[in-house]
Amino acid sequence: MGRIVRMGAGSGFWGDALDPAEELLERAGLDYLCFDYLAELTMALLQRQKLKRPDAGYVPDAVQAMIALLPKAKAAGTRLISNGGGVNPRAAADRIAQGARQAGLSGARIALVEGDDMLGKLDDLVAQGVSLRNLDTGDEDFSAIRDRVVCANVYTDSSGISEGLAGGADVVIAGRVSDNALYVGPLAHEFDWRRDAAHVDRYAAAVTLGHIVECAAGCSGGMSSRFAEMPHMGRVGFPILEVDETGDATVTKLPGSGGRVDQWTVKEHLVYEIGDPRRYLMPDAVADFTSLKLNDEGQDRVRVSGMRGEPAPDQWKMVVGYQDGWIGETMAFFPWPNAYDRAVKARETLLERFERMGLAADQVHFDFVGLNTLHGPAAAFAGREWANELPEVGLRCAVRTRTQEEADKVRRAGTNLWIMGPGGTSFGTPMKPRPVIALWPTLVPRDAVEQKTEILVA
Repeated sequence: MGRIVRMGAGSGFWGDALDPAEELLERAGLDYLCFDYLAELTMALLQRQKLKRPDAGYVPDAVQAMIALLPKAKAAGTRLISNGGGVNPRAAADRIAQGARQAGLSGARIALVEGDDMLGKLDDLVAQGVSLRNLDTGDEDFSAIRDRVVCANVYTDSSGISEGLAGGADVVIAGRVSDNALYVGPLAHEFDWRRDAAHVDRYAAAVTLGHIVECAAGCSGGMSSRFAEMPHMGRVGFPILEVDETGDATVTKLPGSGGRVDQWTVKEHLVYEIGDPRRYLMPDAVADFTSLKLNDEGQDRVRVSGMRGEPAPDQWKMVVGYQDGWIGETMAFFPWPNAYDRAVKARETLLERFERMGLAADQVHFDFVGLNTLHGPAAAFAGREWANELPEVGLRCAVRTRTQEEADKVRRAGTNLWIMGPGGTSFGTPMKPRPVIALWPTLVPRDAVEQKTEILVA
C-alpha cells in the first residue's frame, strides 16, 4: 500500500465546534488538520467588515483556533491549513504569527496564500471582453451592478497551499480557495503529484475526498436523514482521511467519539451541494462521483477507491457580491386560544401601519412560524380551526427596501404592534435594518488568476 497520509477535518463552517478538532489533534496522529470556514456569502460579509476596519476581514474564529492549536500541533507534528483568511489573509497571517510569538513559538512558519481577490481586476476583465455573465440568471449586463460591487473572489486551486507546505509552513492561511483544496494541497505536496495527464485521476480523487469530509460532521452523522440512529452527536467525531499515493482512501473517525461513519453517511455527503455527479467542476480537477467504489469495512471505516475525473477546467468560478438594498424585519408570537387568528390580525395591523407610514417596499413577506416558515405555500394546512388549537403561532415579517430609512419603518411598525396588536402578543428585541448583499456568480479565465504565497516567520 505504501505511505499513508492522515488528514482530519477540523471545521466545516464558520461557527463549528472546536473541541472535535482538539480531540483529533490530541489522539489521531494526523499529518494535517484542515479547517473550512467559508460560504459564498461569507466573503461579502467579511468585505463589509474590512471596509470599516482595514485590519479586519478574516474569520476571527479561524485565527483564534490556529493560535490556540498551534502549540499542540507543533508538538504532534501536525500542520494546520485554513481558508479563514477570508478577504484579508495577510492580516490573519500577521495575527497568527503574533500569537505564535506570544506562545513562545518563535520561528513558527505561517504561509500566506493570496490571489483570489479580483475586485481590482474587474474593469480590466470587462475591457478584455470577459462577459462576466451571471451563471444563475443568464444576465450579461454586469455594468448594471458595477458601481455597487463590494467584493469579487474567485475559487482558486490548491497550488498556493502546496507551495506553502513546500516552504515548511506550520500553518497555511488562505482566502477563497475551493473548500476541497484544503485537502488536495497536502496530498499533492506529500506525493509530489504533477499537473499532467498521469495525475489527473489522482487530483480528481483528492477533490472527491475533500468534498466528502469538507463539512466535518456532515459525513459522520450530521445532517443525516437517519438522524435517529446517530449516537451522541453532541460529542461527534470529525472525520479522518487515510490516503495512499493512488488517491484511494479510508474515511474514519476516532474510536469512542459520537456519530457514525458508514457508506450511507459518506453517500449522503457525497451528493450534498452538487449538480452533475459525473462532472463536479473544481479548480483542481473535474471529479466523476459515479466512478468510485465504497466498501463499508465496519468499525466506522469506509474505503473509497477507483475515483476518476478530468483535467481542471479553463475557467474558474468567481462570486461577486454587490449592495442590493436593505431588509427590515420584525417578529411576534401569539398564544392559544385562537393563536392563528391573532397572528392573522397582527398581519393585517402591520400592513395598515405600513400604509400609514408610507412604506416604500420592493417586497413584503410574511411567515406564520410553526405553520409555513420552511415549506411556504407547500405546507400542509389543516384549516383555521386546527391552526387555532396550536399552543402558539409566530408571525415573521421581512421587507425589502431601497434605503435604510425605509427598512427602519418595519422595526418601528413592529414595536407599534406591542400595544396595537391582539391580546397576548409576545415579542423580543426590535431588529435593526440590515443591508442586503446579493451574489453574482460568474466565470473568469484561469490564467487571469495569479496566486501568491509568502512565508511569515513568527
